Amino acid sequence: MMKTIFTLIVALLATLSAAAQKLDGSWTGKLNVGQATLNIVFNIEKDKDNKLSCTMDSPDQNVKGIPAEIAVSEGAKVKISIPAIMAAFEGEEKDGMLKGTFSQSGMSFPLEMKQGKVERNRPQTPKEPYPYKTEEVTFSNTEDNATLSGTLTYPTGYEKMKKGTVPVVVMVTGSGLQDRNEEIFEHKPFLVIADFLARNGIASLRYDDRGMGKSKGDAANATTENFMKDALAAIEYVRGTKNFGKTGVLGHSEGGCIAFMAAAEGKADFIVSMAGTGVRGDSILMEQNLVLLKMSGYTDKMCSDYAKALRGVYDFIISKKTTGDAKATVDEIVGKAGISLPEPAKDNMAKIIEMNNPWLNYFIAFDPRPSIAKAKCPVMAVNGNSDTQVIASTNIGSIEKLLPKNKKNMVKTYNGLNHLFQHCTTGSVNEYANIEETISPEVLNDIATWINSVK
Repeated sequence: MMKTIFTLIVALLATLSAAAQKLDGSWTGKLNVGQATLNIVFNIEKDKDNKLSCTMDSPDQNVKGIPAEIAVSEGAKVKISIPAIMAAFEGEEKDGMLKGTFSQSGMSFPLEMKQGKVERNRPQTPKEPYPYKTEEVTFSNTEDNATLSGTLTYPTGYEKMKKGTVPVVVMVTGSGLQDRNEEIFEHKPFLVIADFLARNGIASLRYDDRGMGKSKGDAANATTENFMKDALAAIEYVRGTKNFGKTGVLGHSEGGCIAFMAAAEGKADFIVSMAGTGVRGDSILMEQNLVLLKMSGYTDKMCSDYAKALRGVYDFIISKKTTGDAKATVDEIVGKAGISLPEPAKDNMAKIIEMNNPWLNYFIAFDPRPSIAKAKCPVMAVNGNSDTQVIASTNIGSIEKLLPKNKKNMVKTYNGLNHLFQHCTTGSVNEYANIEETISPEVLNDIATWINSVK
């Protein structure tokens, strides 16, 4: 009898081991959630003992590596739990497919998955070997105890160029922690820009944000000012090499704002602001929200009411008041405004207050206009008229009015380009992943031409 039980256990373990072998790898499927579809990826790995581990990616939302728990039972039945988003998948492996049901927040959707990852075509991403030299470098912002790692890219033919004459740009990413390539949806805009500049006689330094990639430092409490200090450390580093001529800053979005801050302090010989902000942070976020609501089909009245309530929430944060009951505070703001909002909208606003996020609290009250007005070095400020995150008409208009007169300045709005400077249809963030172009060739050419004209 014992021998029979032992035989059954061995057979069961052999079955589960075989299931683990079949499941090993990445599985991709499209989740139909009504008006939209989302690519979902489960990355399943096994260790030497055939024990499985799992993470989940949502490529269309630019989210990777969400921790998941996986269990496999007899018959290749699979259960994957994703606690962070309160979701789960239950199904089985059959005929080379994972077929089952994805559930979240009380809703269930059928999901069929096949092995492999979401493959996106990114034709502008440069491939090695490069016709120029790159160097892994490290530098420090000693004031904030941050150590930054990045890539210094020399232009093609640098060894034949006169030392101390080659222009160099420090690249500064937009808001949110990003790597040195500013990667988003497999697009690597900073790598594409660095490559194009290198082929046009311009050096560059791009680096991982503190707390991202190989860079170290306190990211949780960092504000735009802290990230500006990291950029100044990068400027000091490239100048310290004594290998280059004029040193500039190329910043995207929040990075464009930081470029103006560096210019105002006299730390940059020239700057390129790509979709940089030209008005106070709360105005940026208010416009973003209104555009998103309108694109989502909300009525003018609903948009107006939401904007009034959000204005009150931002004013509360700017005043640096505190509350023990964020929901009650939002209810009070809504009441004083004489409007009515659905509960989910008020819950979202209460979360903004509850987060008490240092970066957001700083950004809401931050006004870039004094820095813009002090930027005496040559400035290239560009945006796309389809940008739905930093609205060109508002921000480029403000920048152009405030900039000190300089015959070398270039202020331009590109027709049909979004926040990433891609040619687009609507400018919506939802388009970014499906556009193959990483950045408009016209923008790349203009940046290189302009830098070479002011060097």
